[in-house]
Formats: sequence, structure tokens, C-alpha cells
Amino acid sequence: MHSKRSRLDRFIARTCQVPLKAVKPLLARGLVCVNGTVVNDAQWAVDEFDLVVCDGVVLQERTPLYFMLHKPVGVVSATRDAQHTTVLDLIDHPDKESLHIVGRLDLNTSGLVLLTNDGRWSRALTSPEGKVPKRYQVRVTFPLDERYVKAFAEGFYFETEGVVTAPATLTLTSATTAELVLTEGKYHQVKRMFGRFRNPVLALHRTAVGPYVLDDTLAPGEFKPLVVPRARLHSG
Repeated sequence: MHSKRSRLDRFIARTCQVPLKAVKPLLARGLVCVNGTVVNDAQWAVDEFDLVVCDGVVLQERTPLYFMLHKPVGVVSATRDAQHTTVLDLIDHPDKESLHIVGRLDLNTSGLVLLTNDGRWSRALTSPEGKVPKRYQVRVTFPLDERYVKAFAEGFYFETEGVVTAPATLTLTSATTAELVLTEGKYHQVKRMFGRFRNPVLALHRTAVGPYVLDDTLAPGEFKPLVVPRARLHSG
């Protein structure tokens, strides 16, 4: 298992299976490099994707991976499934087994799915505290009106969870279609919200998660890598 973040001296001691006190001389002699730079600070914070070399030996070399996928209806948001094609089945990459899904979609929901091996990035996008907006296109059975807009903005009480949904922005685009922006992702939330009006959802398609917008050039089932800048954080 890859470490997430730890002090440099503890990382070296654990990886090399040596006492912590044996690491200090290595640091003092300038034998430890992080991302190509000599580091002698024992408290330097090592990230899970930092390149760490000690006395010429590579202790950690791991590349962060980020992908955008256009999930078709009928594909399950899972890494393994005995009955259905999974989103991971659609990814052609040698390290795809290291990926996890950033915000799942129901079997019958299509659209943007993000995958990564970077836990901090996925947590930032999915944490309730982050309130990252997710944008959807919705098609329902019966005509929509301003009552829906008002109700979505006010929130719905979900008895099962004992909570009121966060304000959501519903923009009507035709008699039976709308664009919906949510900042949370409760179980079957969209269908349950429209269910309060007894108006079944016929189609649901996610177009964006935060700053990541589904590429119009991606056909259903296609994916592409993302370039995500990563800030270098350390203690000094």
C-alpha cells in the first residue's frame, strides 16, 4: 500500500526498515533527494507521488493519474461487477487497476465520470464540505413549471436520512427538460426530488463536476487523460 503523506525521516525508516535514528546521518550527508532536490529536513512532508531517492536507491516513484470518461447508460460505476460492464472496463491503461471512481453514477445515468489514483484530489471533489457543483441535464415525463424551480431552491426533506437537501438550481430548458446543479450527491437524489411531484425521470446525464466539463468530442464509452496541476505542500 502506498503511503499518503508522512514525515521524510519516518517514510525512509519505514520503507528501508531501519531505526529512525539511522536516517538522520543520511539526511545530514545529503544522500536523500525528493523530486530531484537534496532534502535534509527530517520533517519534510512526503507526498504519495513524490520521487524519493536515498543513496541512489529509488524508494518511491509513482505517477498521479487522472481520467475523464463519458459513461454510457448500462455501464456500472464500479471497478468490478459480475453482470455488467464497468467504467474500469472502458479504460485502456496499464495502471488502471490503481484507479478509483470520483463520484459514482447510477446504472441508467450517463455522462461525466472522473477516475484517479490520487485520493486527495478525489476527496476534494466529493467532500460534502467542499460543496463542489455537479451539473446535470434532466428529462422528465410530465411538463415542468416554476413550482419545481422554487422547490429545488428551498430543498426537500428526506425522511430516510433525516436531512433537508441543499439548495439546488433548476433551470427549465423545455417543457420536459431542465439543467440541474447540485452540490451534494445523496442516494438517487435527483429521482427522489422529482418524485415529490410524481414526475418520473426518463433520462439523466451529468455534464460537469466542478471545473471539469465533459468533452464534447468524447463519444459514450470513450475516455481521455486529464492534466491536473498539483500544488507542492511541505512543512519547513
